[in-house]
Amino acid sequence: MAQTGPSEFIRQQLVGRVRAVFNDPARGETPIPISDEALFERDTPIRMVHADVVAMMVGGIRSLLVQMLHPHALQGVLDHSNFREDMYGRLRRTARFIAVTTYGHRDDALAAIARVNGIHAAVTGTLADGTPYSARDPRTLAWVHVAEATSFLSAYVALVRPAMPHAERDEYFRQFAVIARALGADPVPETQREAELLLRDFRSELKGSAEAREVARLVLDQRPQGAPVAIQTALGTEAVALLPPFARAMLGLERPSLFALPVRAATRGMGRTLRWAFRQS
Repeated sequence: MAQTGPSEFIRQQLVGRVRAVFNDPARGETPIPISDEALFERDTPIRMVHADVVAMMVGGIRSLLVQMLHPHALQGVLDHSNFREDMYGRLRRTARFIAVTTYGHRDDALAAIARVNGIHAAVTGTLADGTPYSARDPRTLAWVHVAEATSFLSAYVALVRPAMPHAERDEYFRQFAVIARALGADPVPETQREAELLLRDFRSELKGSAEAREVARLVLDQRPQGAPVAIQTALGTEAVALLPPFARAMLGLERPSLFALPVRAATRGMGRTLRWAFRQS
């Protein structure tokens, strides 16, 4: 049997712990195999951004907080999701969808997109004022997409690569647009500037309701099994710090104090440690 030193033992333990967070053995889940026949080529912006575990967790939290500000997206979650009982499961399923559509074989990616489209077809209802909503509505899907894309990229730039060239940021949006369009979103931004303008265009449709604030609390308080409380607190604090000021105000969240500075340093440190563990440059 091959012997391993302390460093390799620690590396393997870290990788195992992270994989356990994102894969449910009871459901037969294993890590998504990386394919050379994926929708996107290796070493392109979308695959680099989505590879950083810590930045994606921070971006995922930020994305959910932002998404809930749109009444249609919020009501769909309230009416058709067991998020209160299984917030962790929802986050894990989203993470696996991102993984398979970014790194999996294109056939598996397209199959995953088809499954989500099928699920969305049944997510319909009415708001409290009688306005109908549908998870297949192109504009609602556009909101969910732009919230995700801007959140993932914001976290990656802040925590991993502050000097990421603007051309690569634009390429990230162009690549992510492939998935958004396959899900039926419209309009879909293809540059960072277009994403910023689309966010601004949505402002008049957003609402900081009591329900949105409840979901925000649940998102920030969720504790995935096996994840230390201090780590989850740091990730949530960083996600809130990266929110646009209007979103924090609408959700009743305060901008993190000077305490956020050491939290960011700790979060970056976690990212560097996991990149070492997963042997990422």
